[in-house]
Amino acid sequence: MFPDPQRRSVKICGITQPAQAAVLFALGADAVGINLWPKSKRHMPLEVAVSSLQAVAAKNALVAVLVNPDATLLDSTISSGLFQALQLHGDETPADVERLMQRGIHVIKALQVRDAASLAQIGDFPCESILLDAYNPGTYGGGGHAFPWELAVRAKEMFPAKHILLSGGLTPDNVRQAVQQTQPLAVDVASGVESLPGSKDLLQVAKLIAEARGGWAAAQSSPEL
Repeated sequence: MFPDPQRRSVKICGITQPAQAAVLFALGADAVGINLWPKSKRHMPLEVAVSSLQAVAAKNALVAVLVNPDATLLDSTISSGLFQALQLHGDETPADVERLMQRGIHVIKALQVRDAASLAQIGDFPCESILLDAYNPGTYGGGGHAFPWELAVRAKEMFPAKHILLSGGLTPDNVRQAVQQTQPLAVDVASGVESLPGSKDLLQVAKLIAEARGGWAAAQSSPEL
């Protein structure tokens, strides 16, 4: 299951080269996101994912990234059996999420964080897993922008039952600080470890994973926490 409530996790999102999936897991990634939104520069068609990632999905967590999917894509994604979770980055409503949950689907709802007032919407969604991303209307994530991390801390205080995933502008250089400050259940990174959109720099991936895990370890050992 991703995210695993018992494990702090790193998700690398938006690969366009199927062969990179197995390598990312070998480097220590806990999940890999497959972007099924056709307008994304990190788009991988569902048929490509299904034909090339079955063996990887049998042993690892793949997450489908969707933006306002129509019924055909949604049903095809679910019926593929390839994904442990659906990560919704569009304008999906709490009712949309509820309907998916009633079908037994694990949903991660991504929400753009603009200010403290925008945190209230977290409580509207019935899913446990909420991904917080930077406010960047029209892009639906992957823009490489950060938001004030204290808002993620506030979100955890407001909604202690939710599983908070942190995204937006994370890189190998700042992820340790982000993790120590916010202590999310997981971090989600796309552009911060890329050489080109969709092509991950494996050295950067390895560094980011090590830095994130170092941040979690430091936070757990801190006498102030």
